[in-house]
Amino acid sequence: MSEQRRGFLLGAAAYGIWGLFPLYFPLLEPAGALEILTHRVLWSALTMALVILVLRRWNAVQALVADRRRLRWLGVAAVVVACNWGGYIWGVNHGHVVETSLGYFINPLVTVLLGVTVLGERLRGLQWAALGLSLVAAVVLTLDYGRPPWVALVLAVSFGLYGLAKKQAAAGAVESLTLETAFLAPLALAYVIGLAAAGDSTFASEGPGHAALMASSGVVTAVPLVLFGAAATRMPLVVLGLLQYLAPIIQFTLGLLVFDEAMPLGRWIGFGLVWSALTLLTVESLLHHRRQQLVRSAEAAAV
Repeated sequence: MSEQRRGFLLGAAAYGIWGLFPLYFPLLEPAGALEILTHRVLWSALTMALVILVLRRWNAVQALVADRRRLRWLGVAAVVVACNWGGYIWGVNHGHVVETSLGYFINPLVTVLLGVTVLGERLRGLQWAALGLSLVAAVVLTLDYGRPPWVALVLAVSFGLYGLAKKQAAAGAVESLTLETAFLAPLALAYVIGLAAAGDSTFASEGPGHAALMASSGVVTAVPLVLFGAAATRMPLVVLGLLQYLAPIIQFTLGLLVFDEAMPLGRWIGFGLVWSALTLLTVESLLHHRRQQLVRSAEAAAV
């Protein structure tokens, strides 16, 4: 098997697991979203520490800790990923699976918008068209829901900011998540202890099966991340970028077929506009990548 094919399978596995998350988090009830989030942080911090130990990447972690600028960006990443995780858990466990999928569908559009507003990047024609369509989609979906799609917007914006912070930190996926969860762990531990002291914790009161499921959140978080990291080193980023749509497609399908969530006509129109915008964005990205390849080839031939 070629390295690119192996990378494709690893990437598909990573996004496939992320897509199946709506089946996992309801299993952690009757714990509330905040309790699930804090346990996910704590068990992820422990799991990532073990991953770092097994992969022998402590030197890379220490280098990040010594770099104040990158460490600050990872602190920002920790805050926004906590918002993303919490919003996702709340959305899934409160019957908004389709809306959570919308958040990850529109995330690439938010990323483009952040590139313009924060990094000063210039948009090309089809990118402007994609953003225009997404704006129309937002209006249509707001009218359909009777409110802005807050869950989707929180997920899209927080994940977009997370990507921006990670880009600025320029750190490996495993090392960065290790530090992000380490940043959040003290607050998470304080909340878990306070919840237990108040007698409101479900971790010890719902039996060993529930406790084991809560503890498994660390592994559930780490496994797709490691798979994604392995895929990223084996395949072109353009292909990996296309694979990212696999997770929200699975989530959307689960919302419709498993959780039986409503999809009135207005919502279908709104999603259709979003998918059209993503199609434009994807085509533009592929064409731009192809043009860059041709330029590089021409420059190499001229040398």
